[in-house]
Amino acid sequence: MLHPSYTDLINAVNSEVELGEQPVVQSRYSIVVATSKRARQLIDGEEPLVAGSNGKKPLSIAIDELYHQKVKILPEEEEVSEDDQK
Repeated sequence: MLHPSYTDLINAVNSEVELGEQPVVQSRYSIVVATSKRARQLIDGEEPLVAGSNGKKPLSIAIDELYHQKVKILPEEEEVSEDDQK
């Protein structure tokens, strides 16, 4: 079983959304895509943003980061490309 649950993750990610606004995440699929992208970043050498990540798998770290709101999920039109970062 996944801890936190999908529902808990969705609620954590959407916790900063104002009443009446469109939630950032509306489905499990969105959570899976976001955590897998972050896990891939960790595998590629990014530093974890949560304490106690030694010995954990990248996907577990990504889930912890989302749940503790250390990373944000951006809608596709707001994603920053690598060219924009340079």
